[in-house]
Amino acid sequence: MKRNTAPARGMRDLLPAQVELRDHCAAVIQRAYERFGYRRVETPAVEHIGLLTGSGGGENEKLIFRILKRGEKLDLEAGGGLDELVEFGLRYDLTVPLARFYAEHAAELPNPFRALQIGPVWRAERPQRGRYRQFTQCDIDILGEAGELAEVELIQATSAALSALGLTDFQVRLNDRRLLAALVRGCGFAEGALPEVFIAVDKLDKVGLEGVLEEVRGKGHPDGALRRLQDALAAALAPEAARGAPVPEGVALDAEGEAAAERLAAVRTLASPGLPPGVELLFDPTLVRGMGYYTGALFEVSVPGYPFSFAGGGRYDRMLGGLIGREVPACGFSIGFERVVLALEERGVQPEGRPSRVALLHAPELSAAVVVAAAGLLRAAGRAVATLPQRKKLARQLDELATQGFDGFVVLEPGRAPDVRSFQSA
Repeated sequence: MKRNTAPARGMRDLLPAQVELRDHCAAVIQRAYERFGYRRVETPAVEHIGLLTGSGGGENEKLIFRILKRGEKLDLEAGGGLDELVEFGLRYDLTVPLARFYAEHAAELPNPFRALQIGPVWRAERPQRGRYRQFTQCDIDILGEAGELAEVELIQATSAALSALGLTDFQVRLNDRRLLAALVRGCGFAEGALPEVFIAVDKLDKVGLEGVLEEVRGKGHPDGALRRLQDALAAALAPEAARGAPVPEGVALDAEGEAAAERLAAVRTLASPGLPPGVELLFDPTLVRGMGYYTGALFEVSVPGYPFSFAGGGRYDRMLGGLIGREVPACGFSIGFERVVLALEERGVQPEGRPSRVALLHAPELSAAVVVAAAGLLRAAGRAVATLPQRKKLARQLDELATQGFDGFVVLEPGRAPDVRSFQSA
């Protein structure tokens, strides 16, 4: 019986050309971030399940791939259930492991600390376009900076990285959890209702304004609060609102909301001059983001023509306190690597800066010494060389090599120096 050799659902294999593009993207992103002072760190793929489920990851905590204790038998009937058999899990993002990393190594790190991470994460969610169960994230975080400088530099650095990849037609949307909370409270909702209203508003781009109101209405909230929420959201969705004030004119805010609005305005004023040409920083008071650990500013990058965000993040000032015993301000921005690569593939972007790739075709009668010497000459000239046996049907072989990403070829002949030829001249 033939074995099933397909990758697990939601996972995927990557062909050489795909890996080359991904390596190119990762290198461009890393260089852009290093220019802003970020230094790369790495954390394990596996973290303790208590850390993963206790850090405010919101809905993503339900998507953790759990790892059974080594040597334990799966005996759910013995009492305790599955949770008693789980000790670790695969990380679902890079932020929670970074918090644990900082708690472990704070004494060895500068303050503030600018961290760069590029690595795979796992979520047991339904695969779809631009979303897989294993995917790569590119994160930058500033730990220990409470001022708006953190938000400004994160926005500028991420915009520079995306622009360096050739994505210049994007917008950075900006909000603050405290501002959204003040807006919802100002509509007449009780403090305890904020989480469920946030969840509904977070679906605005999927279900529309009426869908959001229908979901909130189903929770039994007062009609007056619903009407005011409808008016506030409608005003926020007006085309001119994003380029105006942090919240629509006439929306009532409490003191916390006013302070958040002032800070957002300062962030846009400071960050905008340093953005790449064509990139806009817009206010969006409906921006929620699903992670429960966010406490302040929120960011999200949208690209016209795509129904999903390309990067997102925000401030999470309370996460490290429970791990390190003191409050540490923290803020981060994460690039959705798979979605960026998808957009570049669809736009036909090719990796830059790689050496010319040459296929050295040799007849069976040639000795290994001759082949090795010829390949050495080509490599010394700065070319990447793959030695391949020459096939009888040379024309078909050359067609295949061209589609495999080779730039040229050499038909190695005894007594002649290797001469690189293009496929067009064959």
